[in-house]
Amino acid sequence: MDDKHDGRVTREGIRLHERGDFAGMHAAGRLAASILDEGAEFVFPGQPTGEIDRIITEKVEAAGAGSATIGYRGYQHASCISVNHVVCHGIPGAGIPMGKDETISRNLEKRRPDDRLLDGDILNIDVTVIVDGWFGDSSRMFVAGKPRPQAERLIQVTHDALMRGIEAVRPGNTFGDIGHAIQTYAEGQRMSVVRDFCGHGLGRVFHAPPNVLHYGRAGHGPRLEEGMFFTIEPMLNLGRPETKVLSDDWTAVTRDKSLSAQFEHSVGVTSDGCDIFTLSPAGRFHPTWG
Repeated sequence: MDDKHDGRVTREGIRLHERGDFAGMHAAGRLAASILDEGAEFVFPGQPTGEIDRIITEKVEAAGAGSATIGYRGYQHASCISVNHVVCHGIPGAGIPMGKDETISRNLEKRRPDDRLLDGDILNIDVTVIVDGWFGDSSRMFVAGKPRPQAERLIQVTHDALMRGIEAVRPGNTFGDIGHAIQTYAEGQRMSVVRDFCGHGLGRVFHAPPNVLHYGRAGHGPRLEEGMFFTIEPMLNLGRPETKVLSDDWTAVTRDKSLSAQFEHSVGVTSDGCDIFTLSPAGRFHPTWG
């Protein structure tokens, strides 16, 4: 799909949106964030991931919005739900691939008998909605029950890595500055940054230039300009960064079966910094540890 909305485009093909376009992105981002705000209420041990997706689908429809993922390249769900060592694009209701802590199997193609969450599971829920033609894309981490200390730390570091990347968003900086901020922080915390997936431009389209890498060299890459809209969505692993896509052609897992976490915001570059479109209205972007 091409973005036919009026506006300038950089030589790298990155659209520069008008100031009035920020309102549309805020409306879409607010809905995505609001749906995720309610996520903690329906994430608990014993809950099927398919039921979580059903609830999300109902909430999107009740808001009079569209789901960007239903029908996208054949995908049939309003969310991606990625549990434990699933890095991204986990399919709700399809069963959860078994990790190294589930001794029933060492084969990543094996799945639990059903898709019910277990106590201590961590999961990323990714939602993209369409509101009046604008795309709101966000994801965040949840915990079913009580997290283990290493999982809690992974979630915290991933959240903080995203915020480090966002702090680098301002005119005159480069996309390499964003990736460098994320990579140096994550690796300094002894986590690895997934390199097989990245953030992306968006607006009146789901995916557009640029690719937003979560690693890189400071001062390299296209320069940030006012009016650029894109996602920043780092995926961090407790182990090595390599991933594998399973036979369903969607589910990406860590090759070494280590835990993975991800947080995602959609942002716009302003005249002097960054506007986050997907802020949590309820202040629930980060899980609270009870």
